[in-house]
Amino acid sequence: MTSEDTIGVPTRPGPAARISLPRSYVSPTMLRFLANEAGSAVLLLAATVAAVAWANIPGARYEAFWSTQTLFRVGTWSTSLDLRHWVNDAAMAVFFLVVGLEISREVTVGELRNRRTVVVPALGAVGGLVLPALLYLAFEHSGPATTGWGIPMSTDTAFLIGILALFGPRCPDQLRLFLLTLAIVDDIGAIVVMAFFYTPKVSAPALVAVLVLFLALAFLRWARVWQLQPYILVGLALWCAVYASGLHPTLAGVLIGLLVPAARVDVAQGDRVRFYGKAAIERADPVTARLAAAAARATVPANDRLQNALHPVSAFVVVPVFGLANAGVLLNGHALRSAATSGMTMGVIVGLLAGNAIGISAMTWVALRSGLGDLPGRVRYGHLLGGAVLAGIGFTISLFITDLALTDEVLRRDAKIGVLAGSVLAAALGSVLLRYLGERLPLCSIDEVEPPALPTGPWLDPTLLPG
Repeated sequence: MTSEDTIGVPTRPGPAARISLPRSYVSPTMLRFLANEAGSAVLLLAATVAAVAWANIPGARYEAFWSTQTLFRVGTWSTSLDLRHWVNDAAMAVFFLVVGLEISREVTVGELRNRRTVVVPALGAVGGLVLPALLYLAFEHSGPATTGWGIPMSTDTAFLIGILALFGPRCPDQLRLFLLTLAIVDDIGAIVVMAFFYTPKVSAPALVAVLVLFLALAFLRWARVWQLQPYILVGLALWCAVYASGLHPTLAGVLIGLLVPAARVDVAQGDRVRFYGKAAIERADPVTARLAAAAARATVPANDRLQNALHPVSAFVVVPVFGLANAGVLLNGHALRSAATSGMTMGVIVGLLAGNAIGISAMTWVALRSGLGDLPGRVRYGHLLGGAVLAGIGFTISLFITDLALTDEVLRRDAKIGVLAGSVLAAALGSVLLRYLGERLPLCSIDEVEPPALPTGPWLDPTLLPG
């Protein structure tokens, strides 16, 4: 720890004693991201409860409503989708765009820049991707249900962050960043799985169009275009091309997010703000005001501006509507008896709960003990164990992959019951473990010495404490 990471606190009257206290690891941008995800979890939970209730009310016609066909036509081109697929294919592209933006930001200026910081959650995410799929296949190793092996692989970021928010300061900041990084790497794995294993057929001409548009986005990034409009226009065309290619259209959101620039802007932009701002003050008119506003926007990376605009939409609209459209499952006696004896349901539950808990914990332990990476801060093995179990909440992308992987309605129902049951068990057990083991097991960083408790007394100057 450097001298910049310490503060002087007098432990008694007289000379100040220097003790080491960890800085907060959470930037303002990350705090906004975590706050949006925590708020999203509340709405998603409400939407899930509403969807299950709606699906089980006799005569409520839950499936009939979401199966309603709609037609979208522009000139001679038209497409017809039901309401559920408009949500899953179009609206969820915004969700995956935000995921891509966050991955790009973290890789460029965030936590994923540091190899030693990222290697521990990355290896944990690999364990949380591979072991759940293997455990699922132990239950369903033949027949049409085998295609569902990707269902228990994912972690729901909104629910995960929402539960951690309930712990407040009892949850170390570094644990939040560890689990968020793990969820980001997990999302990358889920996206790769969807692209390579859940794409039934592709159109070569449309793939060429996808490549051309992708290169156009890359050129905009290379040219350091700071305006958002070109990225949005090319991005809309890319979504149409991906949809026509046979790939899942939400992949367009990821590609756009990865290519919107996140690097820090040239400091010379600040001079333009001062110049145009002074001009606007001296002679206020629409032209100078517009130039001053444009100069101010140019000082903020396009990634941050787009994420600031879209993340609330994704968190508070798209994700809850997705839950409402996909979480409704019939839970009558027959459905529950069928699920209780279904290898599909058991495979999903065991994959989500045991697969993530064991896979993430084991790979994280290997990374820490082998010295490949470290987790500074107040993170203990009890925190990691509780967090690994919480990572078994695989709601959003698990339901998403269920829709891609399975066509049989009975298998889909059994899989959704497994996702709901596994996610509830993971949330409950993970919360208990984090509550009772979080402060009891040893620190992850073996050489780290915990800071002593802050002293109390009339000689303690509160202005010396961090703000």
